[in-house]
Amino acid sequence: MRISVVDVGSNTVRLVVADAEGGVPLPVHTAKWQLRLSERVRPGQEIPEESLERLVHAVGEAGRTAARWGAAGPLAFATAVVRGAPNRLEVLRAVRARTGIGLCTLPGEVEAELTFLGARRWMGWRSGPLALLDIGGGSLEVAFGRGRLPDFVASLPLGAGRLTHEFFPDGAPPTPERLKALRRKVRHQLRDAAARIRWEGPRTAVATSRTFQQLGRLCGAAPGRQGPFVERRLRRDDLREAIGRLAALSPAERAALPGISAPRAAQSLAGAVVGHTAMKLTGLRTVTVCPWAIREGVLLRHIEDGPSWWAEVSRLSEEPAPPDPVPLHRAAVTR
Repeated sequence: MRISVVDVGSNTVRLVVADAEGGVPLPVHTAKWQLRLSERVRPGQEIPEESLERLVHAVGEAGRTAARWGAAGPLAFATAVVRGAPNRLEVLRAVRARTGIGLCTLPGEVEAELTFLGARRWMGWRSGPLALLDIGGGSLEVAFGRGRLPDFVASLPLGAGRLTHEFFPDGAPPTPERLKALRRKVRHQLRDAAARIRWEGPRTAVATSRTFQQLGRLCGAAPGRQGPFVERRLRRDDLREAIGRLAALSPAERAALPGISAPRAAQSLAGAVVGHTAMKLTGLRTVTVCPWAIREGVLLRHIEDGPSWWAEVSRLSEEPAPPDPVPLHRAAVTR
């Protein structure tokens, strides 16, 4: 069986085509299209017509690419930037009408649940009680669990793109006061989730997302060309030092640093502050940077639970989007 997933994020549209023999998604083709929604759409604003055109084109190309590789219609989802847009339903309907692909938006709790599943499968059962941090463009997902799916999750409006718009809108190196204000907001939003992580005392902590991957490379982790099986760790002390390096540079200058790509250079500082603050509040000194995340989680749920669960998740897109922040709660979505 060959299946595919399309992830519409704040910066890119990503396609993964995978074979599902033996219950494991084995990638046979990946592709991405630059979208950069986070640069054009501030949190809570409508997706403008120009950005909608780019989104429709990218999703359509992803669907045609998946078909050329022999995969059925992709499991397509959009994350926080589209989820929080007032014209979200119009965007989803336009994509379906013009591409034939049923794009849906996942609630933040479901994103965290699926990302946890992907990380759990990658890390294996020997990792024991597992804590997860995932920094996206619009939100931060936190999860903890002992089994296949998490015991609790939190989705918070602490995405790297969102906070860059709020605290560093001009792209200039920030003042110390701006950095302090950002840290203060992150601490306030994370307080309850961090207390739960500390209380649980996880044996293993993982970080996913391109933000953490790039920060890990900046802090000395192996480059991506060495493959996914090289262990990559990110130390809190190293991340603290990286904040100072990033804060002293403009986005263009940050793009010359190891691991920092030009499209994500502007939001790299906010991502580093969120990552460091989250690790400090949760008591995590080191996290493993995990290559599997939400896309692999979607593929695994589809393989293990069949297509009906995706239909149930997709139905949630027709419901009103929850206000930010989503409170800490026990995970119980589409079990």
